Amino acid sequence: METTVKLYATSAEREAYENMAALYAIIVSLEYLERAFARDSASASDYTAECNKLLLQYKTVSQMVSADELGGFATKYRLNCPAAARRLEVGIPSTVEHSTAAGVQSGSNAKNVAKAVQDFITTMNALNMNMRSVDKLHPLLSDLVQSINAVSLLPADFKWKPVFRDWLIRLNQMKASDELDDDQVRQLIFEIDQAHADFYNVLEPAE
Repeated sequence: METTVKLYATSAEREAYENMAALYAIIVSLEYLERAFARDSASASDYTAECNKLLLQYKTVSQMVSADELGGFATKYRLNCPAAARRLEVGIPSTVEHSTAAGVQSGSNAKNVAKAVQDFITTMNALNMNMRSVDKLHPLLSDLVQSINAVSLLPADFKWKPVFRDWLIRLNQMKASDELDDDQVRQLIFEIDQAHADFYNVLEPAE
């Protein structure tokens, strides 16, 4: 006689298991994506879009899993996903982390410059409107970094690329509901303003 073993006894326990299953699937998918990009089996644009999607899903689902389960998740379920672990630690796609311009955004330089200018203004406006939570600022800053990377007229060592990359990594270490304090907001506004001015100064001779 067969015996059915239930993993859960209540709807809350069932939801907890479903969240952990979703988290497992996201981590494994991210590992395969990282390996595919490393083998040049995925284009930079496809990789960036899918990586951003998986990182966002992870951030959302991880908030539904208890801190105790999340802390030992990889060990408990024998997940050997070093590439995914690194990407989750950094919190941004490899194309953004390493300022990979090729394929991040297609189109002419004029189109990419216009997109970058729009993202500068959008991010600055958000900060000036007192928008300071991580879940609101992270996507705006990520769009800005990717837009800057897509402008091939900029030098590879444009000094603001690592600055904004580090901001993204810093935001990723915080909870989605966390907010930047007054000093952080003031510093970020200053750096975006300076970067915007330098962006124009670098591109002016090329116009």
